[in-house]
Amino acid sequence: MKKVIIIGATSGIGKELAKLFMCNNYKVGLTGLHTNGIEELIQNHPEHLEIRYFDCTKESSSERISELVSLLGGLDLLIFSAGIGHLNGNPGFEVENRANKLNVMAFTEIADWSYRFFEKQGKGHFVTISSVAGLRGYRVAPAYHAAKSYQISYLEALKQKAYRSRKSIYITDIRPGFVETEMSAGKRQFWLVSKEKAAKQIYSLIKRKKGMGYISRRWQIVAIVMKLLPRWIHKRM
Repeated sequence: MKKVIIIGATSGIGKELAKLFMCNNYKVGLTGLHTNGIEELIQNHPEHLEIRYFDCTKESSSERISELVSLLGGLDLLIFSAGIGHLNGNPGFEVENRANKLNVMAFTEIADWSYRFFEKQGKGHFVTISSVAGLRGYRVAPAYHAAKSYQISYLEALKQKAYRSRKSIYITDIRPGFVETEMSAGKRQFWLVSKEKAAKQIYSLIKRKKGMGYISRRWQIVAIVMKLLPRWIHKRM
């Protein structure tokens, strides 16, 4: 039985991914801040599930993940699905910094730990749910866009390291557009996909060990436009 750890799995995409992996005979380790919303997972798949509740921004994620690996009896796949953002042009440094502690600092610790673990093991798969937002900066969420850009660049570097290692280490960068989660609640957004549909597409990309993918797939069109958009137009948006 293969083992997967999902960081940020008590809600949203992470929770839906947990359901899919458990239904496909994976032993799953979950992390999150609270028990709300995952009671059904505990009831339906107790034999396939290990849980650790902790705050990635305040505790040593590496130590907690190592504990989960011991409980699971190994690790084949780690998914970083945690993230917060504030759609406000000027939320203030305190709010932005709190988000950066998760989106940048905690991500870096977990990505570094994962790569080193898989390199020592000789194989493994690290996945991050980044965002289309990482392709360009945007006024309504400066820190969030910058953090996702950081994640995309960091994952690109890990792909280079994995290739040069000549080991069976895979890195996957998942870039969602708008997904129906707690972060998007009450906001008018186009091409909004359900978290269930998003999770199914992400699961497919992971199983095929794709290096990168957009959720939903049509966001790839937006990504191309965003990359080609001249700066003089972008700054007026």
